[in-house]
Amino acid sequence: MYAVIVTGGKQYKVQEGDAIFVEKLNANEGDSVTFDQVLLVSKDGSVTTGTPTVPGAVVTGKVEKQGKGRKIVVFKFKAKKNYRRKQGHRQPYTKVVIEKIQA
Repeated sequence: MYAVIVTGGKQYKVQEGDAIFVEKLNANEGDSVTFDQVLLVSKDGSVTTGTPTVPGAVVTGKVEKQGKGRKIVVFKFKAKKNYRRKQGHRQPYTKVVIEKIQA
């Protein structure tokens, strides 16, 4: 059984027991989170798609960790003008372990 959910403007294919890294959620470690925007549910070979979401379908998970991703370097420059700017960025994320898919 798997489902496709939407969170943080992105879509994720999840199964029970999966650990996914999503955009930062406003929850503490150990909290339970629910994703009610479920686009698709596949159960025993039958696929149910929503228009746009599947009514009554809910995916629950547990927040395992809050963290930051790897640093990326943003470097701007203009040739022959002595203009250089260096900036780093670390995107915050939330690690969620999927516990249950209800459809």
